[in-house]
Amino acid sequence: MKAESVIPTVPIFGIRVSKVDMAATVSFLTEAVHTREPHQVITANPIMVMAALENPAYMDIMKSAELVVPDGTGVVWAAGYCREPVAERVAGFDLLHELLRQGERYSWKVYLLGSTSEVIQETARRLQLQYPGIIIAGYRDGFFRPEEDEKVVEGIVAAGPDLLFVARGADSQEPWIAKYKSQLAVPIMMGVGGSFDVISGKSRRAPKLFQSLRAEWLYRLLKEPTRYKRMLALPKFAVKVLREKDKVTKVG
Repeated sequence: MKAESVIPTVPIFGIRVSKVDMAATVSFLTEAVHTREPHQVITANPIMVMAALENPAYMDIMKSAELVVPDGTGVVWAAGYCREPVAERVAGFDLLHELLRQGERYSWKVYLLGSTSEVIQETARRLQLQYPGIIIAGYRDGFFRPEEDEKVVEGIVAAGPDLLFVARGADSQEPWIAKYKSQLAVPIMMGVGGSFDVISGKSRRAPKLFQSLRAEWLYRLLKEPTRYKRMLALPKFAVKVLREKDKVTKVG
């Protein structure tokens, strides 16, 4: 069931982004687990939107997702600037934890896919300690070749998780989930980027000050200057929104 048929959305350059807050998002996804209907959740930011505008195949993936939440502050700003505001930013890292809190109530099974062997093992260990009510149904690192995809999918299906979190980078995790969504048939499948690195302790999330200033992107850039090429999409997105204000939320 597509989110727009249940919760209000705003189209940002053709990508329908949820307008509801974290609580309503978790409620919607909890129902998805109960009905066992597969849902791909995409945590959208300006870099991903710009990538979709430049790549029709990626745009199709963004449009076919059952739920797209406003992760990036730029997406939240664009919606508000075009007078179609979202309730709040729904950060992917926070959504992951909210879903695990909810999972404790129902003993949900969780599968973790991505990052290095050391990081994924430590992530699984820490999450099990933090959320003893969930079941870590399985995990594996993200270093596998395309010819191994079917074996990886079989392993996930055999584990029968309620939640599947994939950390392989936005350029590969979203296409991978979309490609195998029907085979996986997991109620909630979500790309989580670098979340496992933070959970495992390998890296730090932006301090509260940067979060409150909506400048987590700046913190990441300061920590990893090599990201500057990807970050160039941020001003490009802002300029495009400013120049095409009347077109941003147009459907079609």
